[in-house]
Order: sequence, then structure tokens, then C-alpha cells
Amino acid sequence: MRNFLDKIFKNQSLLYKYFLYLVSVVCIVFFFPKGGKFKYEFQKGKPWQYENLYAPFDFSIQKSNDDIIKEKAELLNNQIDYFRLDPSVQGVVSQEYEQKFATVFTGERFSPSAIEALDSAGDDILEQLYKNGILAKTNKKGVKEQLYLVKDNQAETVPISSLIRIQNLREVLQKIIKEKDLVIYTQEYQDLFLDIVKPNITYDKELSERALNEALSGLSHTRGAVDEGKLIIAKGEVVEADNFNILNSLKTEYESELWTANNYYFILFGYTVLVALVLMMLFLFLKKYRKENFENNTKVTFIFFNILFMVFVTTMVVKYDESFVFVVPICILPLVLKTFFDARLGLFVHVLTVLILGFVVPNSFEYIFLQIIVGIVTILTVSELYKRANLFISVGQITLIYVVGYLAFHIIHEGNLDNIQWFTLGLFFLNGMITLFVQPLIYVYEKVFGLVSDVSLLELSDTNSKLLKVLSNKAPGTFHHSLQVANLAEAAANEIGANAMLVRVGALYHDIGKMNHPTYFTENQITNVNPHDELSPKDSGKIIINHVIDGIELARKNKLPDRVIDFIRSHHGTSLVYYFYKKQQELEEDVDEANFRYPGPIPFSKETAILMMADSVEAASKSLKNPTSGIIDEFVDKIVAGQMAAGQFLNANITFKEIEAIKKIFKQKLINIYHLRVEYPE
Repeated sequence: MRNFLDKIFKNQSLLYKYFLYLVSVVCIVFFFPKGGKFKYEFQKGKPWQYENLYAPFDFSIQKSNDDIIKEKAELLNNQIDYFRLDPSVQGVVSQEYEQKFATVFTGERFSPSAIEALDSAGDDILEQLYKNGILAKTNKKGVKEQLYLVKDNQAETVPISSLIRIQNLREVLQKIIKEKDLVIYTQEYQDLFLDIVKPNITYDKELSERALNEALSGLSHTRGAVDEGKLIIAKGEVVEADNFNILNSLKTEYESELWTANNYYFILFGYTVLVALVLMMLFLFLKKYRKENFENNTKVTFIFFNILFMVFVTTMVVKYDESFVFVVPICILPLVLKTFFDARLGLFVHVLTVLILGFVVPNSFEYIFLQIIVGIVTILTVSELYKRANLFISVGQITLIYVVGYLAFHIIHEGNLDNIQWFTLGLFFLNGMITLFVQPLIYVYEKVFGLVSDVSLLELSDTNSKLLKVLSNKAPGTFHHSLQVANLAEAAANEIGANAMLVRVGALYHDIGKMNHPTYFTENQITNVNPHDELSPKDSGKIIINHVIDGIELARKNKLPDRVIDFIRSHHGTSLVYYFYKKQQELEEDVDEANFRYPGPIPFSKETAILMMADSVEAASKSLKNPTSGIIDEFVDKIVAGQMAAGQFLNANITFKEIEAIKKIFKQKLINIYHLRVEYPE
């Protein structure tokens, strides 16, 4: 049992990768739409590439979304609304007329014969107004020329022109009063009738909506049917509008029929195998070509998280509305991976992700083609992402490729540029705008996964940053030494293709631990007093060695990234504090070498190896007197050879050829620093 647990503990990193692999496969398959996959790929306007296709079963021809929308619009346009007649309104208005007439037309103002004539005329006016009915105001837009009028629970079709609209009551009254030769009483009659007349026909919203829903539910989504065995399309025949619609109907029916209880597990198994193969290719690529990333579980998790995130977002968008699929900013994936890793890895992961998404999106060929082309453009155009202008230019180029690719496919399908979907073009521009949010996303990833991007390195390389300001004030000699080392290391990194910005930042911070005891380091001593004279060689060696540990603590306190702390930890490797070791040997014969050796680790990357060489060469170069080209050559060779003999570069993955190139750069830089000037006369 103990051996089993020991074995698990030793292989926990590999076991974690297996676990991550299985979880990723399960999650991606879970995100996939629940349906089979039609075995033929076809596009409108292109020839049918397969053998003659016969209907495998009876199926209905589905109407296109545009046809259904058009039929719904036509139905809505022709739908007649229901209005309800209230017969009690006329009686209520007649009673109110009798009451108010007696008040308005009194004997003081009118003769008895005039009052009798007006009263009789008023009854006739009410009868005339309510003969067909008075229509109330309605908020409904687009009232048709006819309506259904419900009287006594029976509906009849009535032309709306035969009804009086309440808003037109004044004009109607004026016309009736004029016809009855009651013009001298126009004002009194108008005021009276306008005050008492109420509409008796109102819009019946509930009944109208019920009738509309019944009509919509009866709308057919199919147009004819295809019998089993009928030829659908022949080999080489161009897929045109009618055939395209039939093929889409067969595809929909086929996929829904395929995803049944009997086939469920078989289809699920097929999806699982294909996704597992794709992710296996990613693992093999990392193991063979990016071993450093493969061995780092945080980086592997980061890569798989981004793949899962893109698959999840795209799947959710397709489930909501597949027409929005191009709004998902897939190009963020290669942008992010190129920022934290390299272009080749970014493109490889992008292509694998797009292949997975081919199972999810409609028109998978178009989608995969466009996204791969745009991913390549992203990798080729984006450089120095920390420069804002570069990001905007790259996003503009990405959007342009989307638009050009879409228009090219549209021409293939339609044969012209008519009927362009401007909505889809708008999605491409929205996609570009969302892609601009890659900058804050990179910042979030840095904090969550502990990664370092060029943007952060650029900020850290600023010599006006808080920590470097303190270093320049407390230990100005060390600060100047760090600047010189940074220049040497950056030039060497550029020469062999290492990460120059990372090396520069590591060089600037590698000696920050000297701030705790600045005067114990010769570059900060401005007087002839040396504090080491009052200490034993053993104590002096301890102070010198502790500047590495102090630097690590300071770096963590100031929240420097781990990749920068690695330079502090390894810039002396396991080398010996030789000067004080020799002094201790003068005092006693048996000296424990471990007390004078740095704790390590030794450099484990090209960048940390470059820093170790640059630091030693720059520091030791201060001891050169009257240096010449030959002296400098011999001096650099001696220092680097000593580090190699001590096995300091065994884990650094650096070649002899690269070391020779680094030495050559150091020699050139030192010759430039120590060049002889012309002696000017006094």
C-alpha cells in the first residue's frame, strides 16, 4: 500500500494531466448539441460532390425561416380584429340627453315651439349617430378596412367606413346639424352632444389575440413532402434554392431521427472519441515541442481552460441564436496564448479549438475556413501587444478578413453581391470591438494563473517604479550595476532568440536583496571603510549569501511575478563565495564549504543562464585595470568556463553554440564600455 501511495505521489503531476484531459473531454462533449451529425456537407451554389442521393425515408420539406416570417407577416396584415358592441350605451346617452336638454334649452332663451322642434331633432340625431355605432379610440396600430363586430354573441363583418369614430364626432355633428337646418343652434348642440355622446363599439383585445394565436398555430411549417426512394439530387448537380431547402429538411429530420434512445450512446461515444483525439494531439504537441509548458501544470490548465471557455461561449451563443455565432471573439484565444507563450503554440491551439467547434456551429466548412484564416492573420499581425496602436491595427485587419471572407462565400452562394446580410457584417465589427477587451482579460489571467505578459514586464522595467526607486536611493551602486547587467543580458538574449524583455526585468531586480545591507557590497562603498573588516569571513559570507534570500522576500512582499523571482533565486546558482572562503581557509584548515556556497537552484532556462553570465562578467569587469581587447576576451572566457565547469548550466537547456554567441556579445559590449578616449591637452 505504501509503495502504491509513493508511486502516486511521484507521478501526481502526470495523474493531474490525465484528470484534466478526461474532465475536458467530458465537458466539451456535454456542451455539444444533442443531435446526430448529417454525413453530407453541402453549400448553396456548389456542385453536389457525392453519389446520387435518394430519400432514405419519407420526410416533409421544411419552410425556411424567411418564408415562415413572410407568411406570419402576411397573416398579421390580413388578420381582422374583433370589436364588441355595447347596446346599453345608447339608452344611457338618451337619458342623459333628456336631463341636460332641459337644462340647456330653457323657456327663458327659446320659444316652446323651438324647444319642441329641437328636442325632436335631438332624438333623431342620437338615432342617426348610433345607427351603425360609434367606434372608441384604440391604441392598436394599423386598424384594417374591415372588422368583426360582435353583437349578441354573434360576429359580423362590418366596413370601418360605416362607423363613426369618436375623434371625428365634431365634424359629423356639424354635418348633421347643417342637414337639419339647425345652424343657428350649432354651438349649443355641439357642446351638448360632445358632452354626452360615448362610443358603444370597443376593441376586444382578448378575442382578437385568441383568434390571432389560433391562426398562427395553424400556420404550416412544411411545404410538401418527399417520398422514400425519390431522387433528391444527382452527382454533379448544382445545389440551388429548391434542392438546398430539401437537403436542409432532410438534414434536420435525419439528425433528429438519429438522436434516439437506441443511438444515443453510440453517437456520444463517437463525439467522445473525436474530441479525445483532438485534445490528445494537443498533449503530444506540448510534450514533444513545448516540454517546459507540458511539465508546468498551471500552464497546461491555463491552455485547457481557454479551450473550454471558447467552446462553452460558442455553444451558448449557438443555442440562443445560431445567427450570432460570428460575434464570439475566437481570435482572443491565439492573442492570449501568443502573449503568454509563443505564436506556434497559439496557432496550434486555435486550429484545434476551431476543429472542435465545427461540431457545434452551422455551415461548419465556412466557419472553420474563416476562423483558421483569421487565426493565422492574428498570429502574423499581432506583435508587441503592449503597444495600444498595434492591437487596434490588428483588430482592424482581423475584421477586414472576416468581411472579405464572408463576401467571397456570399458570391459563391448567390453569384452576386445582392441580398447581403448587413446584420452579419455588423456582427464582424462587434466581434472586433469585443476582441479589444483582450487587454483587461490578460490582466485577469495574470492574477488568476500567476503568468507574466509583455505588458507587465514593460511596467516592471520602468526604472521609476517604486521598488527600483528605493534601490537607487539605498544602494545606488547596485542599481547602476543592475542597469549594466540588464543591458548586457538583453543584448545576449536578442542574439540567441531568448525572451529579451524577461531577461531585462530579471536583471533589474536580481540584486534587490542588497538593499538590506548596502554597505557590505563594494559597489555601494563610498569611503575607504569596509564593514567586513570588523567581521569574520564566515559572517561576511553569510551576509553576502543572504542577499538572495532577502531579495526573494522583498520581491514577494512587493508582489513581483514568480518568473521574475526565479532570476533572484538562481542568479548565483550554487556557486562559491570564493573570496571569503579563501580568507576563512587562512584562519583554519578544515573549512565547511557549505557555509560559503549559495543555496541555488542553478539556472533552469536560457534566460536565467544569461543573467548568471552577465552578472558575473559585469561585476568582475570592475576589477580590470587598463583592459585591452585581448584581456577582455580572456577574462570573459575564464568566467564563463568556470561556471560551466561548476555545472551551473546543466538544467538551462542552452547549447555550446548559444554560449559562444553570448560570450561574443559580452566581449563586444565590454570593449565598447572600456574603449580608450583621446587624451585632450590641458
